[in-house]
Amino acid sequence: MPNIKSSIRSVKTDAERRAKNAPVKAALRNASRKVVAIAETGSKEEAQATLVNATGLLDKAARKGIIHKNAAARKKSRLAKRVNVME
Repeated sequence: MPNIKSSIRSVKTDAERRAKNAPVKAALRNASRKVVAIAETGSKEEAQATLVNATGLLDKAARKGIIHKNAAARKKSRLAKRVNVME
């Protein structure tokens, strides 16, 4: 534990922020995994539907500052590329 008052407050707010952001990041990972799994085995229409859902979650997380906007764009691009190569 830090001794400086502002550092003590920083530790507390960092923990609160981490607790708030963790479920959102978990939802992003789950949505991305679902798109990849469906892209490997499922139909293209189903993959596109899950891609739309994942894209919305990524955009929302970027808007709220949970992930960087360029990181969201990169993840969306990679997921879309996976879906688009499906037959």
